[in-house]
Amino acid sequence: MKKVALFAFNGEAMCFVHVMLYALDFHKKDYDIKLIIEGTATKLIKDLADPEAPFSKLYNEIKEKGLIDSVCKACSSKMGTLDDAETQGLTINDELMGHPSMEKYMDAGYEILTF
Repeated sequence: MKKVALFAFNGEAMCFVHVMLYALDFHKKDYDIKLIIEGTATKLIKDLADPEAPFSKLYNEIKEKGLIDSVCKACSSKMGTLDDAETQGLTINDELMGHPSMEKYMDAGYEILTF
């Protein structure tokens, strides 16, 4: 099975939409997908959870499929969305000085893609 870890850093909504589309596409093609939400992308956690927000349906689909592996604790704290991530039941990751470690995914055989 092909393994891909998608690290989303960019907080621009249209950029993040593409990451979600890629995650779903890979998932439908039987890839093992891990989406890691980092950087300013963590600010979108609150907005996309709103059912009236554009792309909220897409966001909920990737959450329901379990494609979001983790959210950066340091970045979500800085962006003011740590509580939102926890409320949504997303895994919070802080193993690398408050951030997720890419090395962990590489050691597990994941190809790393950053956005």
